[in-house]
Amino acid sequence: MRIRAFFAWSYCALASCLGFLVCLMRPFNANNNCVNGWLFARGGRSCLGMRVDVEGREHLDFAGPRVVIANHQHNEDVFVLGDILPPRTVVVGKSSLRWLPLFGQMLWLGGNVLINRRHRGKAIAAIQATRKALTEQRKSIWIFPEGTRNHGGELLPFKKGAFHAAIAAGVPISMVCVSRYQGSAGHGANGNPVRVKILPPVATDGMSSNDVPQLMSACYEHMREAIAELNHYLPAPDAA
Repeated sequence: MRIRAFFAWSYCALASCLGFLVCLMRPFNANNNCVNGWLFARGGRSCLGMRVDVEGREHLDFAGPRVVIANHQHNEDVFVLGDILPPRTVVVGKSSLRWLPLFGQMLWLGGNVLINRRHRGKAIAAIQATRKALTEQRKSIWIFPEGTRNHGGELLPFKKGAFHAAIAAGVPISMVCVSRYQGSAGHGANGNPVRVKILPPVATDGMSSNDVPQLMSACYEHMREAIAELNHYLPAPDAA
């Protein structure tokens, strides 16, 4: 398992080089992330021997912008989710990623929104950039609303940013739910495939900022129930 993980992350260095070149040839192109996500996911899964089963892919088949939220378990999420990134989608992540050699520059040239949560002024500017991407540039936004990795445990409480952005732009929210898997080796628990379920979108038409708590709570419960269903037939964490 460690050997597979070594090769997977070594491959990531190569994929970062290729992704950087793609972005350098067409900087800030709206579809750079789809190309690079495909590179990371397909190659990384091959190195790990990982299988991913996706249910409900049609719920990401859309023409207009929306906010996509997903549970965040491990760094290996890029292998699980990279190739289901919808067209014209940018990712909201932490600003420290920009300093990773090549990978960080690839993220920046992909037009992704990198937020410094410790600096209020920069965080507000990033939120404004997110709204601009949704409303003016007609891009979709991918956010991990937990704000950090849960390492395959219980779904962590959501932060409000994704829901404020969706309501402000009047766009729907799509929910991507991923079953528990072993991050240390990148495999599904006990060799089972990693299961992904994409839920039907939730509309935000007519909502205001006062509706954020209720919307956030509803999405949290939808995702928690779906993840529990995906995990039902997996071994207990100790057994894995």
